[in-house]
Amino acid sequence: MTDGFDIRLVDAWPADQIVELYRAGGWWLDTYSSEGLDALICGSFAFAVAIDSSTGRAVGMGRAISDGVSDAWLQDIVVLNEFRGRDLGRAIIETLLEHCKSRGLVWVGLVAEPGTRKFYEPMGFEALPGEPMVFRSD
Repeated sequence: MTDGFDIRLVDAWPADQIVELYRAGGWWLDTYSSEGLDALICGSFAFAVAIDSSTGRAVGMGRAISDGVSDAWLQDIVVLNEFRGRDLGRAIIETLLEHCKSRGLVWVGLVAEPGTRKFYEPMGFEALPGEPMVFRSD
């Protein structure tokens, strides 16, 4: 159902489109600067975008973070609301997983938003025991 869309691993993408996607995910504050986005994309183990073939616009994204040796974590998986229900999120994740597997990584984790477990489980993800934790510097 991803007809009309291309899922591509990229090393760069226009900052305004990436900011739009981060905003759609609720992860972008007006105080943030887009200056670091090139480094964010290049510094990721893999950065995937779902591209609307008719406009060339990124309508979804996701990235893998890894040392390239032992494991990886997926994060920042988002599809713009008006493009949901077309399997783009699944295609982004499958592209990232294939990249990880092709590099010999067999363990890939993610921290899912509440209520999204049903989306990830059919792709082979399972809940981990323990408590997710975070450290935030001021």
